[in-house]
Amino acid sequence: MSGTATNEGISPDSGDGTRAVRAGLPEPVKYEPTLPGPVFAAHFHLPGEPTGPYTYGRDENPTWTHLEHAIGELEAPGQDGVETLVFASGMAAISSVLFSQLRAGDAVVLPGDGYQALPLARAQLEAYGIEVRTAPTASDAQIEVLDGAKLLLIESPSNPGLDVCDIRKLAEAAHARGALVAVDNTLATPLGQRPLALGADFSVASGTKQLTGHGDILLGYVTGRTGEPMTSVRRWRKIVGAIPGPMEAWLAHRSIATLQMRVDRQNATALAVAEALRGRPEVSGLRYPGLPDDPSHKVASLQMRRYGCVVSFTLATRVRAERFLDALRLVDEATSFGGVRSTAERRGRWGGDAVPEGFVRLSVGAEDPEDLVADVLRALEESER
Repeated sequence: MSGTATNEGISPDSGDGTRAVRAGLPEPVKYEPTLPGPVFAAHFHLPGEPTGPYTYGRDENPTWTHLEHAIGELEAPGQDGVETLVFASGMAAISSVLFSQLRAGDAVVLPGDGYQALPLARAQLEAYGIEVRTAPTASDAQIEVLDGAKLLLIESPSNPGLDVCDIRKLAEAAHARGALVAVDNTLATPLGQRPLALGADFSVASGTKQLTGHGDILLGYVTGRTGEPMTSVRRWRKIVGAIPGPMEAWLAHRSIATLQMRVDRQNATALAVAEALRGRPEVSGLRYPGLPDDPSHKVASLQMRRYGCVVSFTLATRVRAERFLDALRLVDEATSFGGVRSTAERRGRWGGDAVPEGFVRLSVGAEDPEDLVADVLRALEESER
């Protein structure tokens, strides 16, 4: 059984809130819960030929199915022939696309300014005899290295730099050269951007972040058009066993019901924080795609419906950034993003991103905007002393 979007209770004209609340729910059954509880099963009753939807716990699980339906209804509303597969983490999902589609002698194009785990993936791809090319997200630079490539991976907005590329343009260029296209949709979420509608073959994401939003679940997913590429992704998941637990899948589905409320609140507050930081003398390199004067705003406004919850900026030195982070009271110093509690970190501490020592990635949560803005500005003042 595939994670195909099939919820008949959602109209194609339904709003994002309605879609998020109803996504993936089964038809009502008298005296049964609206969202069935997690199914814990390593195996299922299987007399005779194995022709049923559930055979073994590494292959399928009813709790995954509900979640896959839900994500598919958000990523590709009203589209037939689309399926979703859930994974144990975002990197498991991204890796499934990379390693299921590429063979020795193939070439792949990755973002040179992408998520810090991508260099690890690059090293493994190269160890398998796959040529890896990189180019930055900004200015659609990946087009320049597409010739002969089998797969293009786009990260837009990029993490942590928040550059945006023209997904439709890149997808058309890649397809003209015979390459598949995967878009990392983690930062945008399906409510901010729908890569398949922009021409991508795969939308991949870490559900750990804003999709689930509470900082308590590791999860990933791949949504793509039904066909051999997705069949290969499914086969890869079976081979490596990179599957989510049923409890994680159930918690994720439960959390999606509040996605629209969380995303709208967090996006609005992120814009307020970015506007408060604009013009501050101690802040440089401020980035938020929702700011009208952001370098990525023009292209983002053409393909994104919401601009995300992450704001990035640079303070003069590592010490200044660390003082700022230590002075924050409403923001936790943590490495993830997208949760209802605001988080921030000096991204350079990991050593995997080409960012200045004082670069700060701030993930805006669901706190009252006035309180969060006041906390950020106060921390800036205190870090100066």
